[in-house]
Amino acid sequence: MVIKPSIHFEYLCPMRKLSMDELNRKSVDEFKGSEKMPVLVVLDNIRSMHNVGSVFRTADAFLLRGIYLCGYTPQPPHRDIHKTALGATETVEWKYAATTVEAVKKLKDEGYSIFAVEQVQSSIPLQQFDINQHAQVAVVFGNEVSGVQDEVLKLCDGCIEIPQLGMKHSLNISVAAGIVLWELVRNKISNNQ
Repeated sequence: MVIKPSIHFEYLCPMRKLSMDELNRKSVDEFKGSEKMPVLVVLDNIRSMHNVGSVFRTADAFLLRGIYLCGYTPQPPHRDIHKTALGATETVEWKYAATTVEAVKKLKDEGYSIFAVEQVQSSIPLQQFDINQHAQVAVVFGNEVSGVQDEVLKLCDGCIEIPQLGMKHSLNISVAAGIVLWELVRNKISNNQ
């Protein structure tokens, strides 16, 4: 005996992937002409080109103002950055600074509130950070091993920490950037609705 389901499978799983045309992707010119989120990323001596490329891709996805590449952080053009960025180096504005201290001081002069993503005594849990109290924010992500430099931390207005519940209390920078930047953008979008 064959039992026929009373509900067709299409109704149980009515999803289909959107085509490239349906995604309404911006062209490079449309991206550059769009109003950006008032968030800028500062990369403090990041070693991995793949991490740099990933942050470019995240910055593009969330329409951020740009990225500061500091110290020995690799710069485009490079095939290993491009491999992960998938063209985001063409859309996201970026600048280079010889030191992160130099970049942070410049951003402070431009009116940015500076927050490092770092575990310190007085860090703010990410879910409690209110981006809407600041006109524009620069977020500093530190080196994969040593984190944000102490002299940079001294210049910051505060630190944001991603709550972690397991044994490991560190995340890859590309993962941390995705989590923090989405939370900031989500809060900004929620506040504007």
